[in-house]
Amino acid sequence: MENYDAVVKLIVEALQANLTTDKKDIAEEIPVGISNRHIHLSQADLNQLFGEGYQLTKIKELSQPGQYACKEMVTVCGPNGAIEKVRVLGPVRNKTQVEILEGDCYKLGVTTLTKLSGDLQGTRGITIIGSKGSVQTTEGLIVAQRHIHMTTEDAKHFGVYDGQVVSIQINSLRGGIYNNVVIRANDTSALECHIDTEEANAMKVDSLTKIKLIK
Repeated sequence: MENYDAVVKLIVEALQANLTTDKKDIAEEIPVGISNRHIHLSQADLNQLFGEGYQLTKIKELSQPGQYACKEMVTVCGPNGAIEKVRVLGPVRNKTQVEILEGDCYKLGVTTLTKLSGDLQGTRGITIIGSKGSVQTTEGLIVAQRHIHMTTEDAKHFGVYDGQVVSIQINSLRGGIYNNVVIRANDTSALECHIDTEEANAMKVDSLTKIKLIK
């Protein structure tokens, strides 16, 4: 009987250890959001493109709180070409920001900088065409830097801080490691790693893929 009790105890301990490991693995995984080219508009530019006093039409909530996709789309024009049906995301911002893919630069005939959203210093402008008019911006064209949104509590959990540059590991069929991923931690974000469609395609990432953070 003593041997039986000892065996049962060992089995229970092993099961508990496995459950603890599984929970730890899950806690360390971060969901991925894949971004296509899109645009954020100021109210002044929205008025110019769609008419005075125009209001955006929400069609879908996005993963980040307060962000949403809109019915409205625009055409983005460069010296060598144009890209139609670029989705507008809401709500309106203080400054217009156009986020394109690296490959779009060749079609448009432009060079641009890889930047975090909101950091427009040194960026170039671009022509935007809406249903009622056009705008020539003086700045705001970027290729988005890959980043991870999280709360300050998430940051404590992962042992990172806002603005820190980390690497991520992607365990997909064509997975690997992406470096130069910026932590964006504040109290209004939802935990999610943002990469663009080119980066996702390169490593065969989809909406079900999760990543692990490497410091």
